[in-house]
Order: sequence, then structure tokens, then C-alpha cells
Amino acid sequence: MANSLFSKEMQDQLKELKGQLSKGRDTTDANGDGQKPTEPVSLPTQKQVKKTVKQLDSEHIDDDKVLFMQAMHGVNQLKDKNTRTPTAADKSTTVDAATLSKRAAAQGADTGGLDVGLSDMKALLSPVASEAYLSFKQPTLQNKVFTQLKQGKLRWYDAVDIHGCTIEEAREALTTLLVQAKNNNETVVKVVHGKGSEAILKTCVNGWLRQLPEVLAFCSAPPKDGGNGAVLVLLKKAKDDDKR
Repeated sequence: MANSLFSKEMQDQLKELKGQLSKGRDTTDANGDGQKPTEPVSLPTQKQVKKTVKQLDSEHIDDDKVLFMQAMHGVNQLKDKNTRTPTAADKSTTVDAATLSKRAAAQGADTGGLDVGLSDMKALLSPVASEAYLSFKQPTLQNKVFTQLKQGKLRWYDAVDIHGCTIEEAREALTTLLVQAKNNNETVVKVVHGKGSEAILKTCVNGWLRQLPEVLAFCSAPPKDGGNGAVLVLLKKAKDDDKR
């Protein structure tokens, strides 16, 4: 490539344009009598000048593009280290109570056979401390399975975060989560209730879950899943009749 950003053809056009403009200024003869030359000189029109300038600009841009492409030749795009490839574990999701309520409203009020007659009063009669470890197991559940739940070895599928909810909103969100889990034949879910100074929601969750026969067990989550601010809930497997 030449030192100039213009091609030889463009340089020739530029020289020709300059020559025509120079001839236009020499419209008198050497005697200065004001007579026009015998051969008329056709000056370039404004349109032609603009066209030539546009071509030169275009040539400039094209050459810049060529220089850039040559400089970038062989360069591969770097992968963003902050971008993580989705894995199967990412299927476990946590939603807030408002999102879960909207989802339930869109799907209808079908309880999937889940007994949702939860008593707030019964739950609040047995308050728990904010740092208390929650633990409950049906007598029929094997101790081995319950130990696996407490150790976080049983994978949870869906979860709901009821932070900042009223008691009514929290109850509705919890019920919706359990109904969806039963309809999807999911056996383990997580409820993030938080702690709080009075632990009202934690107390409610502890009391509500004990009232549901579909709940085989629940316990405070391992530290990696929220610790004493969340519970893992083990549900009965849906029967074939319930899936229909």
C-alpha cells in the first residue's frame, strides 16, 4: 500500500481537478486584452467537485477499514471470564413471594389436592427464636433420609423468598410453592423466611409446615443454603392418581 491513503487512480483524479481549476483562472491571453482563448475551457461544475471529494472520502474510509482489518488479522475474541456456562444445578431457582403469587394467579386456584387449611393462630402459639434451628420429621420417615435432608444432600428444586411479606402474603406464597412442587412431582423445596428480631415469619413457617400431612420433614438449611434463615422441606411423592 502506498504511503498516501488515496489510491493512484484517486490521486490522478485530484490532479486533473486541480488542473481544470487552474485553466479556469487563466481566461485571458498574455497581452491582457481580455479576449477569451480560442479553445473554450470547461470548468468542473459544483456537482462534479462534490462527487470527486465524496469519492476521495470514500477511498479514505475504505483504506482505514483495510488497515484495521490487517491489524486485527489473527486476533481471536476473548471469552468473558465472568460469564458462566449454565449447568443442571441452575435449574434450582428462588423467586420472591410476589412473583410466585402472580404465577399462581395465572395458573388458577387449583390446589392439586394439597390441604391448604393453615391456621395462623396455631402457628403463632409456638414462637421460635430468630437463631433457633428448626427440625421436624414424620414418624414414618427413615432417619437416614432425614439426616440427608439436614446435611443438604437432597437437591431442592424450587424456592421462595418471603422476606418483607405480610403473614397473609407469606402463607399464600408458601402454599403456592408446595402446590407447584406437588404438581411437578418435586420432593424437596426451600423456603427463605429470614430471621428478624421477632422471627414472626419464621414462627409461621414452622407452624404451617407442621399442619400439612404432605410434609414428611423440614429442617433449617445448611449454611450454603441460608442457614437458620431458611428451611428445606421434604414432601411426599405424588401418587399416580394425583398426577392425573
